[in-house]
Amino acid sequence: MSGGGPRPALPADAKADAAAAAGLRGEWQRLHPLSPLVRTGRGLIAIVFVLLIPGAGSRNGGGLVHLAIIVVVLAVGVIAWLVTRWRVEGGVLRVDSGLIRRTSERFPLSQIQAVDTVRPGLARMFGLAELRIRVAGGGAKAGRLAYLSRAEAEALRARLLALSRGEAADAPATAEERTLVSVAPRRLLASIALSGAGVTLELVLAALVVLAILAPGVAAAALSGSAASLVALVLVPFRRFNGEYRLTVAEADDGLHVRGGLIETSVETIPRGRIQALRMLEPLLWRPWGWCRLEIDVAMQKSKGRQDRNQAKSVRALLPVGGREQAQLLLHAVFPGLPEERLVPPARARWKSPLRFRYLSWAGNERYAVTTSGRVRRVTDFVPLEKLQSVRLTEGPMQRRLRLASVHLDTAGRRAHAVLRDRDAADARRLLEELPARCRRARRLEGAALADRSRAPSR
Repeated sequence: MSGGGPRPALPADAKADAAAAAGLRGEWQRLHPLSPLVRTGRGLIAIVFVLLIPGAGSRNGGGLVHLAIIVVVLAVGVIAWLVTRWRVEGGVLRVDSGLIRRTSERFPLSQIQAVDTVRPGLARMFGLAELRIRVAGGGAKAGRLAYLSRAEAEALRARLLALSRGEAADAPATAEERTLVSVAPRRLLASIALSGAGVTLELVLAALVVLAILAPGVAAAALSGSAASLVALVLVPFRRFNGEYRLTVAEADDGLHVRGGLIETSVETIPRGRIQALRMLEPLLWRPWGWCRLEIDVAMQKSKGRQDRNQAKSVRALLPVGGREQAQLLLHAVFPGLPEERLVPPARARWKSPLRFRYLSWAGNERYAVTTSGRVRRVTDFVPLEKLQSVRLTEGPMQRRLRLASVHLDTAGRRAHAVLRDRDAADARRLLEELPARCRRARRLEGAALADRSRAPSR
């Protein structure tokens, strides 16, 4: 075949797959050329917005200063793009970046737990996507390839996941998945309107409307003086709607697949081994509709950085709002074999907790502990015993008088904190002695189950 003629142009998907394959062969690859524009997009939009304000750049050469800032911001982004490259070498994904201070991150493919795809609004406009690579023991820190073309990101994600399972790079990326729940936008919007942030915003807006009718001058002064606070009030429910829009949870062999987002979309895989606890919330205004919220707690180290804040947001809600049937479906899919029978505290606990006494309960078996508390906002925590880090017993002054005690179950997560509140003191001390042995048995059972799952494909 002659090499003198022009090479035929490859389709976009074929080009993306070829680029991913080249990086996996050890050839250095760069990010997409539009990456600097997307990475600096927010700052540029803010500067352009200021320039559009009448008179903003007309004094003392202010327009030239803003233009110089735009040029500098773009130049920094381009330099960052030029010095960032990636490749796979010796079973390790290597990402090099930095000009003055060089950084070389290494991610062993055998330790990859998940490869997530995130597409902010500006990236979606240009057909780009960001890959976040999460490895075992990495806490909340993630390797980032921001940004690749959407086709290249999907091709590279498929190949990395296949290599992490010890398969060929061109093997199928994931097993078949089964959709468990999907949240309707209307129900999500209604739930936000009935949440604390939503009700606060509605009351403030109603007060401003009434004030505008009765005293327009006072309303104008109040609005101008509290504009920033009002914007902050609006952003809280909007961020929740933006992050949880059309959230869908699917089940697969490698964990739970969570998709969602309005402006910024994300596709995240949550391995079952990272799940520390589940929490079901039932606010007072949701109960007449039979709604609840299911949150997931994962093992995560405290860290800084925008990608880590996004990660915390994306795994916060497993079910933003839904009926109890949907919540039970997710609960039994994540934690099969949950205990059913609930134990209530002794009657004398009414003297300490008269309002929430009827909602205090706990249940336990050889693998899980379930606790419920709260009157205005009922909270139920589901904790697998193999994830417990410590067990504590506390007794307050009033509890000692009533011969009561509380047992705290601590995990490596951030949000869920299961507490067996106001139990009989003798029963609480007995549980304090029994729970460590139960945890050891639960870890052995979980280890055996993991070994069976790992042997299943070879049978």
